[in-house]
Order: sequence, then structure tokens, then C-alpha cells
Amino acid sequence: MAAMETETAPLTLESLPTDPLLLILSFLDYRDLINCCYVSRRLSQLSSHDPLWRRHCKKYWLISEEEKTQKNQCWKSLFIDTYSDVGRYIDHYAAIKKAWDDLKKYLEPRCPRMVLSLKEGAREEDLDAVEAQIGCKLPDDYRCSYRIHNGQKLVVPGLLGSMALSNHYRSEDLLDVDTAAGGFQQRQGLKYCLPLTFCIHTGLSQYIAVEAAEGRNKNEVFYQCPDQMARNPAAIDMFIIGATFTDWFTSYVKNVVSGGFPIIRDQIFRYVHDPECVATTGDITVSVSTSFLPELSSVHPPHYFFTYRIRIEMSKDALPEKACQLDSRYWRITNAKGDVEEVQGPGVVGEFPIISPGRVYEYTSCTTFSTTSGYMEGYYTFHFLYFKDKIFNVAIPRFHMACPTFRVSIARLGYLMASVTVTPTLETIT
Repeated sequence: MAAMETETAPLTLESLPTDPLLLILSFLDYRDLINCCYVSRRLSQLSSHDPLWRRHCKKYWLISEEEKTQKNQCWKSLFIDTYSDVGRYIDHYAAIKKAWDDLKKYLEPRCPRMVLSLKEGAREEDLDAVEAQIGCKLPDDYRCSYRIHNGQKLVVPGLLGSMALSNHYRSEDLLDVDTAAGGFQQRQGLKYCLPLTFCIHTGLSQYIAVEAAEGRNKNEVFYQCPDQMARNPAAIDMFIIGATFTDWFTSYVKNVVSGGFPIIRDQIFRYVHDPECVATTGDITVSVSTSFLPELSSVHPPHYFFTYRIRIEMSKDALPEKACQLDSRYWRITNAKGDVEEVQGPGVVGEFPIISPGRVYEYTSCTTFSTTSGYMEGYYTFHFLYFKDKIFNVAIPRFHMACPTFRVSIARLGYLMASVTVTPTLETIT
């Protein structure tokens, strides 16, 4: 009877088993885990359980097991030390750091000079000094990237891609923060814009808007495009490349490391290849990559410049007697209004290439549209080397070209007005 009357001891936090509590804590974010330290002595002890901090170190700082071993620190200590250094960038650091790591890993065996041109990260005080110099706050994701690498030396080839035509060459370097600050714009048309890149051959730069002004959204990345029809020098249209620094940088890195942008002669060429843009005729396959050149384009007047790179390849399994030579080309060019132009001529870029089993021939050419988009298609005419009287056509797949989203200058009419943003599409092309 006495045993039945004995009251059950109340369940308290102190009496709960350790393992279930650690399991619950493993689902908490680092902020909640820190707050648990102030609830009770028991939770403070459990919140310091080192394996709990492993996930946060990997999630936010991308710290590997190897790096932990090298530093000879526990996970919690690593988290706290890293947070004290770059904690203000915790919402950006993992994405930016992964992009840098992926880019360097991909480029080291392919473009070693480019990787060697990267500078060590800037210090917080350096970035603070630049903000004081330009009188504007830098975006946190921009600062985060420059803590990892402070741009690159002004070398060729540039990290942000190249483009080469017979009479035109572009290679963009990623500017260090001091050089960028020297190019910070206060003039009308580019007010509060900081250059991200620079090409020593063309003077071309990509800019980031560190403040919202003149119709630009804060943190947008763009190429400037002077309005050639306006009398106002502040009338500068913009080709929008990214909504934020992170968007701009990570999308570029993705294109590089996925092989989307080819590496040719130790340079990154910003050609975009549509996997469906391939045509095979017999033993010959033709594929096309395209690129928009903002430095040779304008919105006013409408003049959109594109370059395309064509790869012609004969299967290595083709019979030797299938060797042939290109005689002529035929193009059917259609703009967004449906206007058609036909072009026919001998060879390609002044050459008459011979294609044999396993051989590849590539060349680059260009075209312009008065509309924001268009497409090309056509065929090559070949003759067999061993049967010269036999000719045949090889299809060139249809490939589309469209300029980036652009924004018309608010100064175009000489007074402030709502800016106009245009996103080109291919829907109007039949």
C-alpha cells in the first residue's frame, strides 16, 4: 500500500537521457544551438557536443575533414573562428566559396596561368576603406567574394572570358577592389556603378550597381550600351547580365565548369552551345555555339551583334573514300519580324577545308540583326576527293540567337521617366 502511494518523480530536463536530446539538437540551426547554451547548464554542455558542429562547419564554411585535421581544432572551435572572421557573410559564403573552389579545380589543369593570376583575399579593413572612398556600401556577396580572392592581375587571358574574331579581340579581367574603386562612377548615366571587369583591348567593363539609381536596381550587373541616337551623353542603355553579384558569378562558373564555355588555347570562350543544335548528314556532324557581343551592339539604333562557332566533324568510323572537301555554303537568315535573307558563297571564311575520317574543322563567323533575336540555318556543299564529280549537301542545324535582357536609359528623352526593361524572346520567330 505504501509503495502504491509513492509519488512518481517529476520528469525534468536534467533527468532526460542524453542520446534523445543530442538527436533533437542535431536538427537545430547554429543560432538555436547557441541559444541553447543560455537555457541551462545541461543544455549548454550538450550544445557543445562537437559532432553537432560538424554539420554547420560543412554547411556554412565548407570545411572538410582534411582541413579540420590540418588545423587540429574541434568542429565548434572551427565554426567560431571562421564566424569571427567572415560571419557577416554567412548567407553568401558557401555559394561563393564553392564557386571559387569549383572554378580553380577546373581551371588548374587547363588554364594554369589564369589561376596563378588570382590575388589573395582582401582584408575587412581594405573593403571598409573602399566603401569610405566611394561613399557607398558594397554588396555583402561582393565583399564575400573579395575576401576569398581580390580579383586578378591584369593579364591576358582574363578570368571572365574571351572572344576572338578576325579583327576583334576581347578578354575580361576580374578587377581587384582598389582598381575597381578607381573606376567608380559618379557621372550621370552610370551613377553609383562599380566596374567588375575590364578588357585592356576594348575598354569594355561589366558594372554592378551598388545603389539603385537612374532606373537600375540595386546590385544588378550589366554591360553599358551608350545610346547613339540621343544627344544626352547620360543616355546609357544596359544589357542585364545578373540580378546580383552571386547570380552573376555563380552562373558564369557553372557555364565554365560544366564545359558549356569551351576552353581554346588556354582561354575561356563564352560561346553557348544548345545540345539540340546538332545535325548529322551521313558521316558528317555539324554543331553550333553562339555568343552575343555587347561591345559591338546597340539598342539605339537597334543593332545586335552575334558570333557563332561551327564544328564540322567526320566520324572516325567512316570509310577512307568518304573524305571530302567543302565547296560552298548556303544560309537562310530570319529575324524576329520574319524577314528572311539568303546568303550563298564559296567556302567558309575564305577556306575550303578537307574533311576525312576522324578529322574536325572549326571556324568562327558573325552576323547582325536589327531585331533582338533571330535564327540561321542552311547547308554546306561538298564533293568527294576520290569521286570529284559527286557532290552532296550537309545540313547546318537551325540555331537561335537572342540578346540579353536590356533596359532603356531613363535619360533617353532628356528627363526622368520610368525605365523600360525588355526581355527578348524567340516566340515571335516562326
